[in-house]
Order: sequence, then C-alpha cells, then structure tokens
Amino acid sequence: MPDPVPARGPLARLIDIQPGEGRALAWAWAYIFSILAAYYVLRPIRDQMGVAGGIENLPWLFTATLVGMLCLNLPFAYLVKRMPRARFVPITYRFFAANILAFALVLSLAPPGWNIWIGRVFFVWLSIFNLFVVSIFWATIVDVFSNAQGRRLFGFIAAGATLGAIAGSATTAILARNVPTWGLMLCAVVLLEVAVFCMRGLAALSSRLHEVPGSGETPTGDQDRTIGGSVLAGVTRTFASPYLLNISLFLLLFSVTSTFLYFEQAGIAKRSFPDRGAQTAFFASVDLAVNVLTLGVQLFLTGRIVNRLGVALTLAILPAFSILGFAALAVWPTIGVIVAFQVLRRAGNFAIARPIREVLFTVVPREDRYKAKSFIDTVVYRLGDQVGAWSFTGIEGLGLGSTGIAGAAIPLSAAWLLNSLWLGRAQDRRRTAREAEGVDRAESPAPLSRAAPSA
Repeated sequence: MPDPVPARGPLARLIDIQPGEGRALAWAWAYIFSILAAYYVLRPIRDQMGVAGGIENLPWLFTATLVGMLCLNLPFAYLVKRMPRARFVPITYRFFAANILAFALVLSLAPPGWNIWIGRVFFVWLSIFNLFVVSIFWATIVDVFSNAQGRRLFGFIAAGATLGAIAGSATTAILARNVPTWGLMLCAVVLLEVAVFCMRGLAALSSRLHEVPGSGETPTGDQDRTIGGSVLAGVTRTFASPYLLNISLFLLLFSVTSTFLYFEQAGIAKRSFPDRGAQTAFFASVDLAVNVLTLGVQLFLTGRIVNRLGVALTLAILPAFSILGFAALAVWPTIGVIVAFQVLRRAGNFAIARPIREVLFTVVPREDRYKAKSFIDTVVYRLGDQVGAWSFTGIEGLGLGSTGIAGAAIPLSAAWLLNSLWLGRAQDRRRTAREAEGVDRAESPAPLSRAAPSA
C-alpha cells in the first residue's frame, strides 16, 4: 500500500510529515475520528435524557460518574497487567460496544415509565465511556509515536478528533427525527468496531515508525508485550512520581477553572436569553466557533508552535491566557467577554494544550502510559469537575458573583502556569536522559513494577 502522503508534497511540508509516517498518520486519524464520531452520535441522546431526568439532579449524576470512574479503573488495570495491547484495547472497546447494544435493547423493550432511570444510567455511563475511550486512544498513540514525532504530529492527529465530533453531531442531527434511538446506538457500535480495526492497522506500523528520520528513537524491544505490574499501579505510581503528580495537578487545575467558566457562561446565557431556543442557538454558535478555530489551529499551527516555543512555553499558553481572561471577566462580566474567552480558551485546549499534554506521557514507562494515564485522564479529571462545581456553588452562595468567581480563578490559573512550566522542563530533562540512554518506545527489559522515576 503506497504512503497516502507524498514524501515531501505540499501537505507533508506544511505539517512536517517525514517519509514513512503517512500511513501511520492516516490510521491514527481514522482511529480518533471513529471514536469521537461514536461519542458525538450518542451525546445528544445523553443530553436529552439528562434534561428529562431533571436538571437539578445533574450534580448527583456527575458524582455517580466519578464513582463509576473509580470502579472501572481496577478491571481495566487488570487487563493491562495480563494482556498485550493487541488484546486489551479491542476488549475494552468491545465491552463498551456491548454496553451500547444492551442500552439499545432495553430502550426498545422497556415500558415508558422506566425511561427516566434508564436515562440517568445512560448519562453516567456515557460520561465514563467518553473519557475512557479517548484516554485509551492517546495511550496507544504515545506508545506508538516517539516524543519527537509527537511534538510534530499530535496536533494534526487531534484534528481527526475535531472532524469526528463534527461528523457524529451531524449524523445525529440529520437522522434523529427519522431513526429511533436504538438505531443511532447501532451506528455508534459500528464506529467502535472501525476504531478497533484502525488501532490494529496503526499498531502494525509501530516498529517501522522508529526507523523514520526524525523519530528520535531506535527500537530495542517488543512494544506489544504484556505490561504486567500491579492492578493498583495507576494510583500508586501516580502518587509515587512527582512528574505524574504534576500532570495530575495540571489536569485538575484545568478542570476546576473550566467548570468555573462553564457555569459562568450558563448563568450569563440564562440572563441574556430568557428563551430556551435562543439559549440553544447561543450554545450552538459557541460550539461552532470553537470547532472551526480548533480545526484550523490543529491542521496548520500546533506543530509549528511546539517546535518554535518548546514544550514548557506551549503548555504555559492556556494558563497564561486564563489569567488574562478571568481578569477581563472580573472587570467586564458581559456576554461578549465570556464568549470571546470561552471560544479562545476551549480552542486553545483542544488545539494546543491537549496534544502537548499527551507528549508528556511519551517519556514515562509503558505501564504508566496505560495505567497511570487512565487514572489521571478519568478519575482526576472528574474530581476536578466536582471540586469546581461545589466551589462555584459555595462562592455563589456567599453572594460574590462573577467578580468572586474570577477572583478565585486567577490565583488557580497562576498556580497552573507555574505547574505547566515545571512540567515542560521536567519533560525535556526526561527526554534528554532517555535519548542519552538509548531508551526506546518499548522500554528495555528492566522490571516495569518499579516506581516511576521522579523528574
């Protein structure tokens, strides 16, 4: 099969794709496209069920999601311990596909009186599904691509997620009036199976990727061997490593400040647009602006920004912008400021912060790429949601309003800025040490149960 990207054609030069990377990049694109398309086919179903179950119950559904994350991390860690990647990734995706089939069956057969509780369970389940399947995708990507390749290509790969989100949303928007809910769920099942197929195609090319000029690494071991280690390693290795703890702190501070901004946006939208239809149109317009801006930056700028600024300064972009945005919101709590802040911040996260955050995991042992990363991406992220939601409620309860929210968010963003600079420099030190030692993507045969080294 010929490489889908010419060796140094216009696209290859624009995105800095090296000869031999095109096929792997195409598989990665199709992989994340399928995952995000499946999620966004299901997301409108979840949102409708959440509203039907009562908006006042949503905080409790978020709490249930956090508990579900904790419960699911252990069996996933067991699979990672006992099976190679070629087995545990398909098993995980097909487990979720079987869940979707079960929901489709129950919805088609259950009496109408059950719909509220089915909807609540589905709301929690999909919130868990989203973080898990995306986290597993990125764990696979950082296991296949080298650190040097990640800095060049992860932003472009993330563009596949944006296109998948657009395609999934469009599919449901077009079909929802004429296709029953269970039919849409079957579409998501098919997309998950496509994702499994793409993952295998990508994994088959992993060894050749490290022979590509500019990959920065040379393979010396078997990438797809069983990882082993402890079932609790995701938790224990995270708390044992300053590097992983700081990645957790990065995600926690992002999640808390994002929740502040989300709630503030909801409040301003409610005050500015009393009509529900106008509110829906407002949120849709914000999402559209975010997606368009995100896609443009992912396709053409992310890799160049990372190469020009380095990991530390690139990581610092979003928290630095958050300080400025919350300061502006404290002075001018208007709908124009909130829209500009939200659009630029969300696009900055999807296009810059998220891809470069994944680069941080390219310099940790394989066990941490799957176990610790899964714990951080799911449990820590949802913990940040909870902290942000209840903190916002407390600040609002004190009558401090938008100024109080922004006042709390600014020092958090400043701490986040310092954390991002530390992480970027720690990543550079680890990368340099690995290159000096000749460590490859698969790690040398040293015991994987050792504690993750500190930065």
